[in-house]
Amino acid sequence: MVWKKRWPNSAQSVQAQRPVRYKFMWQVGVDVGGTFTDVFAFERQSGRLVSHKVPSTPHDPSVAISNALTLLKERFAVEVEGMDQFCHGTTVATNALIQRKGGRITLVTTGGFKDLLTIGRQVRPLIYDLQADYPDPLIPTEHRVEVHERIGPKGEVLHELTDAEIERVAGEVAALQPDGVAICLLFAFLNPSHEQRLRSALEERLPGADLSTSHEVQPVFREFERFSTTVLNTYLQPVMSRYIHAVDGIITHHAPEAEIGINQSSGGLMTVDQAARFPVRTALSGPAAGVVGAIEAASRSDVQAIITLDVGGTSTDVALVRDAAVPLSFARHVAGFPIRLPSVDVNAVGAGGGSLIEVGPDGLMQVGPLSAGADPGAACYGKGGTLPTVTDANLVLGRLPEEIAGGDMHLDTGLARTALDAIARHFDVSVEEAAVGALRIVASNMVRAIRAVSVERGHDPRQAVLVPYGGAGGLHAIEVAEALGVTQVLVPPDPGILCARGLMVADRSEVFLATRRTRLEGDLSVLTEMGQGLTGQAEDWLSGQRRPGTTEASADMRYVGQNYELTIDMPNGFKWLPEELDSIKQLFHAEHERAYGHADPSMPIELVSLRLTARVPAEPVDGAQAPGQGKAPASWPERHIWFTAEASESAKIVQREQMTTGESVKGPAVIEQADATTLVWPGWSAVLDAAGNVMLEKTS
Repeated sequence: MVWKKRWPNSAQSVQAQRPVRYKFMWQVGVDVGGTFTDVFAFERQSGRLVSHKVPSTPHDPSVAISNALTLLKERFAVEVEGMDQFCHGTTVATNALIQRKGGRITLVTTGGFKDLLTIGRQVRPLIYDLQADYPDPLIPTEHRVEVHERIGPKGEVLHELTDAEIERVAGEVAALQPDGVAICLLFAFLNPSHEQRLRSALEERLPGADLSTSHEVQPVFREFERFSTTVLNTYLQPVMSRYIHAVDGIITHHAPEAEIGINQSSGGLMTVDQAARFPVRTALSGPAAGVVGAIEAASRSDVQAIITLDVGGTSTDVALVRDAAVPLSFARHVAGFPIRLPSVDVNAVGAGGGSLIEVGPDGLMQVGPLSAGADPGAACYGKGGTLPTVTDANLVLGRLPEEIAGGDMHLDTGLARTALDAIARHFDVSVEEAAVGALRIVASNMVRAIRAVSVERGHDPRQAVLVPYGGAGGLHAIEVAEALGVTQVLVPPDPGILCARGLMVADRSEVFLATRRTRLEGDLSVLTEMGQGLTGQAEDWLSGQRRPGTTEASADMRYVGQNYELTIDMPNGFKWLPEELDSIKQLFHAEHERAYGHADPSMPIELVSLRLTARVPAEPVDGAQAPGQGKAPASWPERHIWFTAEASESAKIVQREQMTTGESVKGPAVIEQADATTLVWPGWSAVLDAAGNVMLEKTS
């Protein structure tokens, strides 16, 4: 079969051109991180599970994917050619925004609004820092083209867009020779006709350019956020199209019949065609997969309220999860730019295994946000790095073994000590004292990030279980838990590759949105019509999926006169319009009370947007190998570990695969496995439960 790729503006789905086989064999999830690329494979027929890590390749992240698949095939005898599902999480979009390595794009907007991207909301990013400013817009003023047209606030045409004006705009845009064009007109979310006509004309004039229209990217009101999201999408299209093209070629080479799912920031998978058209949806895909994986792991142990602690090579991502539901936010900033899209509500801080330990301008020790990354990485990697990192500190204190990643990487303690020696001499302390101090700072940074998503929002973190993952999550979990007053820590079976496993259990999903500000009183026929329209769109999408799915409805609501909305779940979908209006109002009052501490039932309520999420649940990933069937030795070997700066203690070295269900290991101890290391402090114990999770509990 000859398959011709069309990128990225093809109306035909790229994935749809693949032959589809419905017999499930191997499923593979690959998450590309800053330091390591994690791979997780599952054979449905036998229940066999395979997980591993390979070094990331920052110059071309797709190379690491090819390396990971080759490793699966050659070392673990995985029949990669029999793979029928490939799930992928990536940081390519995020890195492109941070490094400003997107396309050269042009903005087409309503006359008088080309400076909106510069003006923004006229608020400072840091209220007490008079020098801090938002990043410069991605489109310079000379690449912003104004068009004479106007849609009114009710969707009415106030100034018609003429054919002559379209021709003028198309010529002006073509003269700029952009890689892409963002078309952002006022009130296009209510009436997209002018954006559609402009897109058609520009597609003819610029056949090779990437085009984004605001009503397709995110049809919501608040023009600055809508414009910003559309511009970011256009900026990322050239980069992500090339990357997705490369990944698709790799998968086609290894497994021509595999279906590809790209993780979205909201935690659901989408097709490669959607990822190429809407790359801004992938801006937080990696952290989102980790949260999904953490929820799945905790649910198997009947734990519903968790705090995730994802410690990677560059940063730590945290999230508060209640009732085993993925926490979503609909307004985020990525690399300083506002994005108005559903995304998993994670908070990130620059504290990871590769974070640099330095002497700050004030003469005090600081850790992060700068990182050694994958190349050269920590000093102990022996790849040329000389600056001390968090990984070096853990190694010097004996908390890490000298062989990690299943023996693929050797850590050099001598190089780690040499790197930390300059820090120790500056503060006139021992290398161990310097390392302990650095790790306390790291834990403090993590605690601050968790408090931002819990205490600062009125939630008590002591009522949740901490779930650490990432390569270094287990090393810092108990120290973080102690500071928060948390008494239980749940470590999943494969914490180091949980993001990759999370991709495997992520649902396929699509969000349908309609916006029209309407008071919840009087004639609500317009809302009924909106709900019916969204339902039709969702049903069409679900009809094209392999398996049956469901829908989840919600609405953005506020008191009349308020500036921001609360998202309220609609338990009965859109059938409440208008029969169950009073009950929906009560839900809003209750959520307002919870969020802000007060509610006013006498105030009129305004509905701003209706949202319908179509979801096809993932099939469970349950290995046939029963957990906890290993043979524990008569006694565990020991080595000296520094928990404090005063002295080292002899700690048991436990191999996780040799633990048995129900076995209790009292700290001090270290639980080692191929993908991660978990530190069990004195006064804590570890038990392997029937779900394969290790539960750490405070005993004194």
